[in-house]
Amino acid sequence: MAFNVTEKLIHSHLVSGEMKKGEEIGLKIDQTLTQDATGTMVMLELEAMGLDYAKTEASAQYVDHNLIQVDNKNPDDHLFLESASKRFGLYYSRPGNGVSHPVHMQRLARPGKTLLGSDSHTCANGAMGMLAMGAGGIDVALAITGEPIYIKMPEIMGVKLTGKLPDWVSAKDVALEMLRRYDVKGGVGKIIEYYGPGVKELSAMDRHVIANKGAELGATTTVFPSDEEIKRFMATQDREEEWEELVADEDASYDLHDEINLSELVPLIAKPSSPGNVVPVSEIAGTPIYQSYIGSSANPGFRDFAIAAEIVKGNKIADTLSFDINPTSRQMLTSLVKEFHIASLLQSGARLHQAGCNGCIGMGQAPATGKNSLRTTPRNFPGRSGTVEDSVYLSSPETAAVSALKGEITDPRTFDKPYPKVNVPNEKYVDDHLFEPPLPVEEAKNVEIVKGPNIVSIPEMNELPDELEIPVLLKVGDNISTDEILAGGARVLPYRSNLPEIAKFTYEAVDPSYVKKAMQTKDSGGHAIVGGYNYGQGSSREHAALAPRYLGLQVVIAKDYARIHWQNLVNFGILPLTFVNEEDYEKLETGDTLHLADIRKTIQKQNKLTALLKGKEGTIELEHSLSERQIDTILHGGLINWIKAKI
Repeated sequence: MAFNVTEKLIHSHLVSGEMKKGEEIGLKIDQTLTQDATGTMVMLELEAMGLDYAKTEASAQYVDHNLIQVDNKNPDDHLFLESASKRFGLYYSRPGNGVSHPVHMQRLARPGKTLLGSDSHTCANGAMGMLAMGAGGIDVALAITGEPIYIKMPEIMGVKLTGKLPDWVSAKDVALEMLRRYDVKGGVGKIIEYYGPGVKELSAMDRHVIANKGAELGATTTVFPSDEEIKRFMATQDREEEWEELVADEDASYDLHDEINLSELVPLIAKPSSPGNVVPVSEIAGTPIYQSYIGSSANPGFRDFAIAAEIVKGNKIADTLSFDINPTSRQMLTSLVKEFHIASLLQSGARLHQAGCNGCIGMGQAPATGKNSLRTTPRNFPGRSGTVEDSVYLSSPETAAVSALKGEITDPRTFDKPYPKVNVPNEKYVDDHLFEPPLPVEEAKNVEIVKGPNIVSIPEMNELPDELEIPVLLKVGDNISTDEILAGGARVLPYRSNLPEIAKFTYEAVDPSYVKKAMQTKDSGGHAIVGGYNYGQGSSREHAALAPRYLGLQVVIAKDYARIHWQNLVNFGILPLTFVNEEDYEKLETGDTLHLADIRKTIQKQNKLTALLKGKEGTIELEHSLSERQIDTILHGGLINWIKAKI
């Protein structure tokens, strides 16, 4: 039987289920990735599970999100993560070493392997011929203990690439073209696999850019073949012996098809405030900008910074503009220094920041009120930049650099300089001084985990009750993101290991009164939330499920869900339901009271439930799509209770 690359990866790691669309399958996980915004909770979960030593081939803990040290919270958590990594047998990437996804690609990613990460952009390593997926932290914790990950078998969309990118168009424009076609939920329930003659025209880091943005499409992951270009990249990392070829069989087929002629693409840009709000740059040229920002996991490669440096070389940025440079790895930053690209950027007026996520997650570099920010980051959800009423555009480095010189959004093809040619160094260069390997098993057992005063154990969660009579505390629209449910940024994320504190920020941008109302219902049965399409899109942070659960959330009713957030709701014992008739969304309002009876028996026997609207005439038909395993998890009140019962 002829397999595509995705099918080969799934088939070689399948431990349960069959490769039939929509059926739950279990997959063996070879590697895991955690970052500090989600990793503190993962380490607490590993400690609660009593893990002796990681069971994976390689697991790595990165510190890239919470780098700003204005008080003790972040540095205390860094020490906690370092000691926990040593205790449980994980690699540890220290602050300043870089963003998890490109560093993992440099040091650990291997073709043919599976990778599960507690970050939605883990899919970026699909560039390496891996099955790399984002998940909630507790799913990653289970994978570290040797448990499989369970997902519903997705459809596989084959996207054939032909042609070659023209001047002033780069890999980011390929990703934006996919978002222009499919928007932010077009990839839900799908794995996107790129193939065809155009693939060989893309470098390994170009593929990383495209794979990274699969998260914005809502895709389960993105997959590229492992070919001679991946072999070349691994050779530069002194890991050529780990390379293996992984390409689609000649007669392989796909469930869905599309094609992109790279030669026909133009510079594209996503307008505020959605990655799917894509138009040609030429359509909004002339829009003034306050900030131009280069970096992030969505443009992490040497050429992404070098091309910007060559564009601004010998020129000065526009007056009053902030030109922010965010290197994505220490190793790559050193290479840029050697090639004098950093000097070109600084001489133009750029501001150089430390290697990490930084402004992408709202950790500094927030734009001014009422001003436009142009960024190469993956997301522009409302408020994600750190400014409440922000106006963020997303583009390629070429567009961002030319626009920095002009002080306004500019189609780079109109620039009065030839397109710069950037030579990416091919010699072997490795800087892993801040990348600590795991301790041997016997040595790891003697490590004491260091806990600062901000680290608080996860409170106990109750089982799902058999009957609920609860108010609808909040009704939201389509594409509500996890940033809107629980923001990132310097104000919020330092409390990531302190659930009672971080819960105080829940839904603050949508309804500032939500937390107060939720606390009033917490001890009297809890509450429900109603949502539209693609509920919970964006970041994989499980706090966006865990914090509302702590506040008493029992049920979410939505038209449909983003994959990772839906699983996170299940993981923490929140019942995720959908409307049988989507028109019933209009029947529910904030303040309505729902009555659900005989819940436990009903969800085990069938997938449909009936909710009575108290004080109103009529009922609403609801349904769930939980597997038997997930139903058992929900009945126990979440995975932590389920694991304790299993032990």
